[in-house]
Amino acid sequence: MSKKIKLLIVDDSALVRQVLSAIFKETPDIEVVGTAADPYAARDKIKRLNPDVLTLDVEMPRMDGVTFLRNLMRLRPMPVVMVSSLTQQGADVTLQALEYGAVDFVAKPKVDLREGLAGYADELIHKVRTAARARVRALQSPAVVRRAAGAEPAANAPAPATAGRRHFQTTDRIIGIGASTGGTEAIKEVLMALPADIQAGVVITQHIPAAFSRSFAQRVDALSPLAVCEAEDGQQILPGHAYIAPGDRHLRVERDGARYICRLDDSPPVNRHKPSVEVMIRSLVRNAGVNALGVMLTGMGADGAESMGELREAGATILAQDEKTSVVWGMPGEVVKRGYADEVLPLGSIAGRIVELLN
Repeated sequence: MSKKIKLLIVDDSALVRQVLSAIFKETPDIEVVGTAADPYAARDKIKRLNPDVLTLDVEMPRMDGVTFLRNLMRLRPMPVVMVSSLTQQGADVTLQALEYGAVDFVAKPKVDLREGLAGYADELIHKVRTAARARVRALQSPAVVRRAAGAEPAANAPAPATAGRRHFQTTDRIIGIGASTGGTEAIKEVLMALPADIQAGVVITQHIPAAFSRSFAQRVDALSPLAVCEAEDGQQILPGHAYIAPGDRHLRVERDGARYICRLDDSPPVNRHKPSVEVMIRSLVRNAGVNALGVMLTGMGADGAESMGELREAGATILAQDEKTSVVWGMPGEVVKRGYADEVLPLGSIAGRIVELLN
């Protein structure tokens, strides 16, 4: 039997610590080696117990979870799964935590904490297992992190999208990006490096809860030269714009005459996900074909892999993020292993290659 994953639970709520401990007690490959009520106790237990993964509450006394995470990722990088509330503030803080290096997050239920957390047991277990295999890196550039968290961009940074660019025109080229675990930061990096005048629209499916997708789109819009938004049903897809699937709807691309438009639907999850990368990419197979470009970024599982193969068969080019720069090389790895990737690239090279292919 392989070595158990050593888990440390950090949460100021005794009830949450109790419920999480009970969940993982029934999981044979995960051992709760300790719990901590605040970051100061957590710091001492990390030194003494050497856990493989932390679950970390966002809101705690004495030091909030994000401040503790930032310090941790600078001094002792390790896999962290954030536990946050399903609120606007919870979304903003959790996205900031992902910028600092958290692998993933789980949202606390708004009511009935005990029963609600127990209902999330499978998701919690899955994400802790994924985190244990994830690649984490030291937080090395505080200036970049501060800017990503909302400070003013550097003087030579690309200017954010402005209303003056939001005119109507038709695009024949379209880029479809899929991602999951680690994807919020990967998507942000790609979109920040694309030029404002790129002659293609971008559609994106990231596995993310409904309460978080709009905040994610707004954060990326503030940093990217492209105009980035949460997709709306019937919205025209324009060059220089990026459309992120809402967290509780599938995003499809349809043709309306010469135009591409976004279509949202409330059909059941596909590959256990809603939104699903499979659904979005398959719509590109039907409606864009050779005019599309598929990009698969970091993520757990295989959602979208088969449809990327179909898109390649339709004449499109498929790019996959490489293993070294992926937080989890599940989704891009599946595209590569099945022989569907035309090119396997480090994250920092993907935007430049997209521009070259479009030109």
